[in-house]
Amino acid sequence: MDLAYFKATLTHALPPVGLSPALEALWWDAKGDWAKAHHCVDHEESKDAARIHAYLHRKEGDQSNAGYWYGTAGVAPYRGSLEEEWGELAAARLE
Repeated sequence: MDLAYFKATLTHALPPVGLSPALEALWWDAKGDWAKAHHCVDHEESKDAARIHAYLHRKEGDQSNAGYWYGTAGVAPYRGSLEEEWGELAAARLE
């Protein structure tokens, strides 16, 4: 699946079957459901889930919590727009 196809699935009611928790979180986020997106990664312990968790808290406006999750993921806080961050996160996980 490439990014264009992933974005095209946003017209569906449910995410594609077989997505990782990180990709499913990004899918729900793009659909405007922050709570479902957060739930997808809330109990995951991978660095990948932590990275998505950071993005979600940044989007929420909780910079302190986002900073914690960026640190847990082992990356510096993202400095670009939320749209750019979402696109980079999705593209990297679809490779």
